[in-house]
Amino acid sequence: MITPPAMSHPNSDTDTPNDALDELLRGNARFVEGRTEAESTLIDRDAMAADQTPHAAILRCADSRVAPEIVFDQSLGSLFVCGIAGNAATDEVIGSLDYAVQVLGCKAIVVMGHTSCGAIAAAMADESAQGHIATLLDHIVIDGDDDATRAAHNAVHQASEIARRSSPIAAAVSRGELCVAAGVFDIASGRFAFTSRSVQPDGGGYDALRAGSSAVRADDS
Repeated sequence: MITPPAMSHPNSDTDTPNDALDELLRGNARFVEGRTEAESTLIDRDAMAADQTPHAAILRCADSRVAPEIVFDQSLGSLFVCGIAGNAATDEVIGSLDYAVQVLGCKAIVVMGHTSCGAIAAAMADESAQGHIATLLDHIVIDGDDDATRAAHNAVHQASEIARRSSPIAAAVSRGELCVAAGVFDIASGRFAFTSRSVQPDGGGYDALRAGSSAVRADDS
């Protein structure tokens, strides 16, 4: 059993899961408007070397155009970032997110899908992939009639897999200490929107999206 070390989270604006999600949206708004505030060159490096206190964990695609610290206008140490093509919720990724929750005390896990995703395009092409790519593409869900909707469906599916397959994460969600969310970053506009702010271990968020969504939209529930 992992015992979380005693550590405080200095960001008083992110005391709850919803606070953590709202902070990401505020930062993205600054990014879109060209008025970013995050400063990573003048940080206290000695303090950072001794500890990390991220308020959110981000599962991003490995795409070079998707950089959470920049898109969400967050300083180094504010986000625990895992990157893998297609946001695939592999065992290794879920293990890393378990660490973010159990040890670092992250309040939110966000699966950050994006438009123009090459991994989704590759999965749609259904061609014989070489090497380890085929194993990776097996995790990706193809659903929806347009680029943004397919990205949204895949992001929510990966989020539901995280909540379902990790008992520590599911337990933290049930206690209200954590939320698992999903959304899409539109590369052309720079804007990020939540598709679901609360994906449940039973996959309800994905089922609801399939039933009622035909486009990416903010979900404030």
